[in-house]
Amino acid sequence: MTRLMTGLLFICIAACSNAQSTEKEKVVKAYYSGFEKNDWDAVTAQLADGFTFTSPNDDDHISLDKFKEKCWGTANFFKKVSYLKMAERGDDLMLLVQITTVDGKIVRNVDVFCFNSTGRIKSIEVFFGAGSKYPGNKE
Repeated sequence: MTRLMTGLLFICIAACSNAQSTEKEKVVKAYYSGFEKNDWDAVTAQLADGFTFTSPNDDDHISLDKFKEKCWGTANFFKKVSYLKMAERGDDLMLLVQITTVDGKIVRNVDVFCFNSTGRIKSIEVFFGAGSKYPGNKE
């Protein structure tokens, strides 16, 4: 599944070329900056009303409240976020992201951000990639 998603990401990148940062990229970077700075308000400022989050970690379009409960604790483990590849199509932005944890581990994910008409993130779908278990995961 990871290879398939990575392949799809590179196809999208080849199809979409962005010489400058777009508004969607700026919003995504502000979102992740909130995680790096452990600033919940900075994260939620990027999210639309009715936001949902989906991941392979038993998260199927969960609400903002559930997202905060289940995922916000990972911000304690974020040291640095690197944006490896980004591609846009319509209302979506696909990102291959690398997270360096405070203990030096590397986590890579593919995130698909869907935006509403006002430029805010209405949903995120995450596909876990290679590297250590997601920060804070005890399994």
